[in-house]
Amino acid sequence: MEMGYDSCYKDEVILITGGAGAIGRNLSEKIAASGTKKVIILDNMTSSYEWNIPNKKNILFINGDICNEDDLKRVFREKPTYIFHLAAFFANQRSVEYPVQCDVVNSIGTIKLLEYANISSCVKRFVYTNSEGGAYGNDLALPYSENKISLKLGSPYYISKLSAEMYCNYYYEYFRLPIVTLRLFNSYGPGEVPGQYRNVIPNFIYWALNNQPLPLTGVGKMMRDFVYIDDTVEGIIRAGSYQEAIGESINITSGNGIDIRNLASIVNKVTGNTAGVLQYDKRKWDTRLEITGDGTKAFQLLHFQPKTEFERGIEKTVQWFKNNWKNICTSSDFKPGMSTAVTGYMPNKVK
Repeated sequence: MEMGYDSCYKDEVILITGGAGAIGRNLSEKIAASGTKKVIILDNMTSSYEWNIPNKKNILFINGDICNEDDLKRVFREKPTYIFHLAAFFANQRSVEYPVQCDVVNSIGTIKLLEYANISSCVKRFVYTNSEGGAYGNDLALPYSENKISLKLGSPYYISKLSAEMYCNYYYEYFRLPIVTLRLFNSYGPGEVPGQYRNVIPNFIYWALNNQPLPLTGVGKMMRDFVYIDDTVEGIIRAGSYQEAIGESINITSGNGIDIRNLASIVNKVTGNTAGVLQYDKRKWDTRLEITGDGTKAFQLLHFQPKTEFERGIEKTVQWFKNNWKNICTSSDFKPGMSTAVTGYMPNKVK
């Protein structure tokens, strides 16, 4: 990283919604170290854990909700000048089961936050994090580039995230609120706790460390574009810094597809798990066999390029699991009687 790209945050008040989540806690920790006056984390803790929140003297944690007017008034009394909006209803499988609640959080919650940011008149940058699935579908060519979006999205989560991006575009065009939208490809790394609605990598690592076979859904030949958490965070911080990014939607992508079978093999190798894999039917909403992104625009506007080699990122994540094993085992959510991301597969809880 070049020197000074994060110098704009010195002595500023930063608001990070969803700041206790996997990406948010890493972003909070990184940006708090850049000389900020205060980092405010607003998180309702529905998919986060207090033990995972960074303990820094310039981090203020508020247990609150982006849909709650009192909570928004509380954080905006602090006069944040930079806003990173990561809070969302998590995530695809859960949104299929609770589509109305998902839309309230992701769409209405974003509109409320945009309204407060706009009337505060002190916001220098508003960075919204969409998912790549909240813009791109099966009808688009690979690698996905920012100049085309899909109207054939696979889940209520994706639909509501695109809706929120459209509102961000409106607030930029109509009110000139300085907004940047990032379309994040699959982020992974330290900070993400496994669970039935969680992403594939933390669940694979959890099951592998518990000496269980890793479940592969569908044909097992699916390709995904993974970005290590430190690289994702760097992209987000850069989006708040570069003037050229304002009004733009930008992919944060590695540009490389990783086969999920290969991912399972790497996780089993790094953890020493000999239980192998098991095959299951694909999830109905998970319709895309291959996902890769075009990172050209991020390089041009943000001077951003991921640096972490995939297997090295897995090794760092496994080490984080081992260092936090007791808390992870207590917090991991695989409750019986509830819907699971992999139908019919319920791993044993680690004791």
